Amino acid sequence: MSAALARLAGDLSPRTRIWLAALVAALVIAPWIVGDYLVTVLILILYLAYTGQAWNIMMGFTGQLSLGHAIYAGLGAYVAAVLFTRYGVAPWVGLLAAMPVAAACGAIIGFLAFRFGVTGVYFAILTIAFAEFARIGFDHLGIVNAAAGLFLPVAQYAHNDPWRLRGSPTMFYYVMLAATLAAFILCRLLITSRIGYFWLAIREDEEAARAAGIDTFRYKMYAVTISAAVTSFAGVFYAFFYNNLFPEQVFNISRSIQMILGPIIGGVGTLFGPILGAFVLTGLAESLSTALTAMGLDLPGAEQVFYGVCLLVVVVALPEGIWPWLARRLGVKEAES
Repeated sequence: MSAALARLAGDLSPRTRIWLAALVAALVIAPWIVGDYLVTVLILILYLAYTGQAWNIMMGFTGQLSLGHAIYAGLGAYVAAVLFTRYGVAPWVGLLAAMPVAAACGAIIGFLAFRFGVTGVYFAILTIAFAEFARIGFDHLGIVNAAAGLFLPVAQYAHNDPWRLRGSPTMFYYVMLAATLAAFILCRLLITSRIGYFWLAIREDEEAARAAGIDTFRYKMYAVTISAAVTSFAGVFYAFFYNNLFPEQVFNISRSIQMILGPIIGGVGTLFGPILGAFVLTGLAESLSTALTAMGLDLPGAEQVFYGVCLLVVVVALPEGIWPWLARRLGVKEAES
C-alpha cells in the first residue's frame, strides 16, 4: 500500500498535493459541519463521482463509449441484495459475488463487440441494448420479486453497523468517501501503468496501436471488465442505502446518463474531472430544486432540462470540460491522459 501511495504522489507537483490534501480534509470533516440534508446531497455527489470514475476507465482512458453502464450497477445491487435478504449474507461478502457477475457481463458485451468489430456509436447502442434486456428480464424475474420490487429489511439500529451497511447517513457518507478515494487511486495507478499507456494508445488511434504490436482486443477487454467490476460496488451501495430496488429505476437509461454526465462536464479522461463534474451538476441541481420549492413552483423535468443546459454550455464554451480549464489556472497537474 505504501508503495502504491508513493507512486500515486510521485509525480504530483507540490501545489497539486496541497490542493488534493485540502479537498480530502474538507470532505472528511464535512459531516461535522453541515446538516443531515447536505450530508445526503454529498452522498449523492460522491456516488456520481465514483460511478463517473468507473465509466471513465471505458471512455476516458480507452475511448469506448458505453451508454448502458447502469447494467453493472444494477447487477451488483441485485446480487448483493438477494444474498442479503434470502441468506443473510453481509453486503461486503455479497460484493465478492457481485463483482465477478458484473465483470462477466462486461466481458460478454466486450467480446461480442470487440471480436466482431462493433465500434463507435454501434458499441454504444449495444451497451444500451444489454441494459434494456436486463431491465425487461428482471422485470419478470420472480427471485427478485419482478416489477413489484425487492425490499431490504430496515431495522432501527442504536449504532452503526458498517459490516452490514446498516446505520446513519453519516456512516454511508464515509463508506462512499472511502470508495471514491479508492477509485481515484485505482484510476491513477492504472493510467500511469503499462496497461494505461496501451489504453491511451488505443483511444488515440486503435489502428496505429495494433500496428505497434498492442493486442487491442485484450486490453479493451481489460478495460470493460475492470470498469464493470468497479461499477458493481456502486450498485451494492445503492441497494443498502435506499433499501429498495425496482428494475425500471435501476436499469433505466437515465441512470446511465446520470453516471456519464459528471465526467463529460468535468473532463473526460481526467482524474479530477468526474469528481468536479459531480459536485457542479449535483450542487447546482439541488440549488435549483431548493429555489423552485421556495418559490412554490412545481416544474416536472426541470432537473433534466438543467442537465441539458449545463451540457450544452460546457460543450460550447469548454469542450475539454471544466477541470482542464480550471487546472491550468490553478497550476495543478495530474497524470497525462
